[in-house]
Amino acid sequence: MAAPGGARRRPLLLLLFAGLVHGASAVFVVKDGNGTACIMADFSATFLTSYDTRSGPQNKSFELPAGAEVSNSSSCGKENASDSSLVITFGRGHTLTLTFTRNATRYKVQLMRFAYNLSDTDTFPNSSFTGVKTEESATDIKADVNTTYRCVSETQVHMGSVTVTLRAAAIQAYLSSSNFSRAETRCEQDLPAPTTPPQPAPTPAPSSPVVFRYNVSGSNGTCLLASMGLQLNVTYRTVDNKTVTREFNVNPNKTTFGGNCSTTLATLSLSSENLLLLVLQFVMNESSSKVFLQGVQLNLTLPDAEDVSFTATNTSLRALQATAGNSYRCNAEQRLQVTSTFSLNLFRVWVQAFRVDGDKFGPVEECQLDENSMLIPIAVGGALAGLVLIVLLAYLIGRKRSHAGYQTI
Repeated sequence: MAAPGGARRRPLLLLLFAGLVHGASAVFVVKDGNGTACIMADFSATFLTSYDTRSGPQNKSFELPAGAEVSNSSSCGKENASDSSLVITFGRGHTLTLTFTRNATRYKVQLMRFAYNLSDTDTFPNSSFTGVKTEESATDIKADVNTTYRCVSETQVHMGSVTVTLRAAAIQAYLSSSNFSRAETRCEQDLPAPTTPPQPAPTPAPSSPVVFRYNVSGSNGTCLLASMGLQLNVTYRTVDNKTVTREFNVNPNKTTFGGNCSTTLATLSLSSENLLLLVLQFVMNESSSKVFLQGVQLNLTLPDAEDVSFTATNTSLRALQATAGNSYRCNAEQRLQVTSTFSLNLFRVWVQAFRVDGDKFGPVEECQLDENSMLIPIAVGGALAGLVLIVLLAYLIGRKRSHAGYQTI
């Protein structure tokens, strides 16, 4: 058990991505009773979860704050050789726990556990429940003994209704010195892609999805208007060990939707029988007055998949952008790549988040795809007009010469 005061942390740089500020990265250190470090971890983290309110389910995304601390309940294990744990506390009763195990050659984060306090009204306003809820899951975080696990790419751990996303992670347990080892074990996401990746089997594309008008309202009125057709493009492995890519239309006639509003976050949530959850999160950057789609979360049931539960999350997008008070419109089909195995196809999208006047869209900002498509007929028309002018001039010149050849003698 770490001695009081033995756990320390050092705030590092804020991580900026696509103009958005993520939570502060920090070094978390666990020491034994002699003051010797046994665990070190350096990462920033985002938590995405759903909780119940009296008006229905709400989605919440929040960062690991700069004030997070290592709890004295963290442990180096027996003689730095058995199970050890890093316990990070923050906010009003939230804890993130990483439990480590090892063998002769490798160590890993055997279990990640997140306990969050629904009584924290700042983080979970209007929650129908109080008290602490706990989710946990095994992880793929593992490294060779006496090396640092390093993952520059995002690492996501799905734990029931909670998804934890780690960024720029450096983690090492069972330290042989008081600092990270120079030798590293890189995560699979950071490794180069195979030179000849398996090609997904082609499948017939479905017809275009039905365009439907969605709206989300809060205490101050409508915060999100969206008219669009939605199509899910997913790649997965089937029960007979084949990799396939398939597209599924979201049928609004068989889909329920809802959402929630806050000052800078508007969320649209959709669900149906197989589409357990599709969440679109729009944010407003108050400094630039820009509104855009930042987060997409998908939970989908695939009956023919090796793993019937398909999940994908990305909270670092910057799509469908417009100035606050304006709407974004695009008649052309747009493909939004959410993860390597999931893209969201949008058809005839017209959306506005924040500063919505009743149920009317604000001034329109057209997408680049529509602007480019308008240039093509203009260019063709200009070329045809030029060709007609050239033919006409040639005809007039030829006619003039013809008359000159038959003058009276």
